[in-house]
Amino acid sequence: MKITVIGTGYVGLVSGVCYAELGHQVACVDKDEAKIALLRQGGIPIYEPGLRELSLANMEAGRLEFTTDLPEAVSQAELVIIAVGTPSLPSGEADLRYVDAAVREIGAAMNGYKVVCVKSTVPVGTNDRVAGLLRELYDGPFDIASLPEFLREGTAIRDTLSPDRIIIGTESSRAAELLTELHRPLPGSILVTDIRSAEMIKYASNAFLATKISFINEIANICEKVKADVTEVAKGMGLDSRIGPSFLGAGIGYGGSCFPKDTTALIQIAGNVHYDFKLLKSVVEVNKEQRFSVIRKLQEALGSLEGRTVALWGLAFKPETDDVREAPALEIVDRLLQLGATPKVYDPVAMDNFRRLRNAPGIRWCSSPLEAAEGSDALCLLTEWKAFKEMNLAGVKAAMRGTVLIDGRNAFTPEQLKDIGFSYYPVGRPALQDFPGFAEMV
Repeated sequence: MKITVIGTGYVGLVSGVCYAELGHQVACVDKDEAKIALLRQGGIPIYEPGLRELSLANMEAGRLEFTTDLPEAVSQAELVIIAVGTPSLPSGEADLRYVDAAVREIGAAMNGYKVVCVKSTVPVGTNDRVAGLLRELYDGPFDIASLPEFLREGTAIRDTLSPDRIIIGTESSRAAELLTELHRPLPGSILVTDIRSAEMIKYASNAFLATKISFINEIANICEKVKADVTEVAKGMGLDSRIGPSFLGAGIGYGGSCFPKDTTALIQIAGNVHYDFKLLKSVVEVNKEQRFSVIRKLQEALGSLEGRTVALWGLAFKPETDDVREAPALEIVDRLLQLGATPKVYDPVAMDNFRRLRNAPGIRWCSSPLEAAEGSDALCLLTEWKAFKEMNLAGVKAAMRGTVLIDGRNAFTPEQLKDIGFSYYPVGRPALQDFPGFAEMV
């Protein structure tokens, strides 16, 4: 098939490259000339394992091109996929200006039957809006479809090429047949449904996963008070097939470009039809509060943070990505500065993106995990990068001025720490000296 993907952000770029990998002729379109030039030279503007290699291979094979010429790309395509950003407005609603702009340009370039798909995450009813705009601009045949994405940063290629399911929302049997054929080589179930249900499936899925995260974090907070171990609790819960083990890792809350945006957008969607989504509001509130558990533990261990130096390992919202959007580290750094502390920060790949958002006086930017730890009163692990888990913790402890280790992702175990001398504060687990059998360990 000849496919045009509008937008070379995270979703558009990964989707375009993967469709090319399946053997299709793909044109990825963006207005940003500098980004398109970078992509044509083999560069990738985001950090995603394996994406650069896959992009280069498909460009060399002649299946993938990058262009700023939207009219030409649309005129040549059978399938046009809208994958532009839908950021949050101050109200929490999705900002559809980029979708509308793309649709107007698509409408002006239409020259025959095409299927226009919205892959961007959009409120229920947006595809109807897209159809209406296109009809105003083009009086020929076309079909509309909702094609929500479910990829995760850090594993986006695997998620796209080996999905759990493909959701196709359309009222047209012709469009359903084309999109089913496109995705037939992939594993996983294909569900063809109505457009509005497809739009809702995306929001409902992310809201449910966010709910699991906030739920296990609330359980973790109770575990700390009753001296239970949330990792054991989660393991026992996950053995129940009705629950499953995914998204039961306690920590300092979710971040990134999807869960925060999609949960607030769904709350607004509900509000627009006069429904008070109390459960999801609580999920969002719990998540916002959870990241500050790091600050509370620092204050418990050190008292006042005025004049203290605190090392932060990890700035991205999760490992294997450079995305710092809504990352817990943003607010943790802000609070440390407000309390008079000096944050020493390090992340393997997200330093530049974090600096663009938080280049505040008082932050010390470090070139290695050990440099961040040197002379610090406390060390806080915020992102569970593999490199941090493999650090020589005895050497880290020797480089520090203090002994406090706040493990915001439960990356370490009592066995790793038993002889080192850290004052260890995990999430939802007993402090080191309270672990059963600790006395025997040492």
